[in-house]
Amino acid sequence: MSDKKQKRVLGRGLDALLNSDDKNDTKEISTSVNSLEIDINKIEVNPNQPRSNFDTTELENLSNSIKELGIIQPITVRKIKSSKYEIISGERRYRASEIAGLNKIPCYIIGVNSESDVLKMSLVENVQRVDLDPIEIGLSYKRLINEYNLDTESISRIVGKDRSTISNYIRLLKLDPIIQSGIRDRFLSMGHGRALINIDDRKNQLEIYELIIAKGLSVRQTEKVVREFGQKEINSNINSDVSKIYIDATNKFEKIFGSKVKLKEDLNGKILLSAKFKSINDLYTILKKLSN
Repeated sequence: MSDKKQKRVLGRGLDALLNSDDKNDTKEISTSVNSLEIDINKIEVNPNQPRSNFDTTELENLSNSIKELGIIQPITVRKIKSSKYEIISGERRYRASEIAGLNKIPCYIIGVNSESDVLKMSLVENVQRVDLDPIEIGLSYKRLINEYNLDTESISRIVGKDRSTISNYIRLLKLDPIIQSGIRDRFLSMGHGRALINIDDRKNQLEIYELIIAKGLSVRQTEKVVREFGQKEINSNINSDVSKIYIDATNKFEKIFGSKVKLKEDLNGKILLSAKFKSINDLYTILKKLSN
C-alpha cells in the first residue's frame, strides 16, 4: 500500500494529528498500515474507548447489512500481544459483526505502541463521526483539552471544525446530567441544549426541560421561554397560572372519581384526562353521579 493510500485510510483528522506540531509536542507516531482478515476472537475492545452509547436497533440494522454485503470499511486495530489485537476505531462495526456471526473481519493494523496515542486517535476518530450524539462529542473534546493540553484552536485544526462549534459542544456539559441524558436519547436536540445553557440554575434548567418534553416545544419556542424566564415573566405565567389550574382540576376530578387522575396537554393544546377504576361497576357509579 502506497503512502498516499495509507494516509487516506487514516482520514484527515488522524493525519493532521499524527503530523501535529502543537504546543503539547506530540511525538511522531508510526503509521505503517497492513490490511488483512483477523479472527474476531483475537480482537479486544479498547477499555478507554471514548464512545459508550451504542443503539441496539442500529447495531441490528448494521448487522443485517453486514450479513448481506460484508464489511465495506475495515476496522482499525493495533497489535498488543503475539495473537491479540486492540480496536482503535470501528467498535460499532466489530459489535455488529459479532451479532452477524462472522468468524473473521477485515482490519487495518497500525503500529502504535503508546496508550496515550491510541486514546488520542480514538478521540479524534470519534468526533469526526456523524452518528455520535452531541454529549459524546463534547466529552471527547473535553478529554483532548484536559488530558493533552490542547486548546480549541489546535482541536479545530485537527478535526476540521470551527472553534465556535467545538466550544458549543463543550458548553453542553454544563447542563444537568438528566438533560444531557435527554440529548443522548434524542428527546431533545443540541439546539434545545444550547438554549438551556443560558439558564445557570440547574433546578430551573430541569423545570424548562420538563416543559419542553410535556409540550413538545421547538428550539425557537424554547429560546423564547428561556428569554422570558430570564425576565422573571415565565414564573407567574406558567407556574402560578397553568400549574395551579392543573393541580386544582386534578384534585377536583380525583374527588369526583374517587381514584387517581392524570391530566396531560398534547402537542395541539388539547387536554387528555386519564383515570383508573377498579371495575366496570365503579365506572357505572361515576357515570350515574355525573349525570345527576
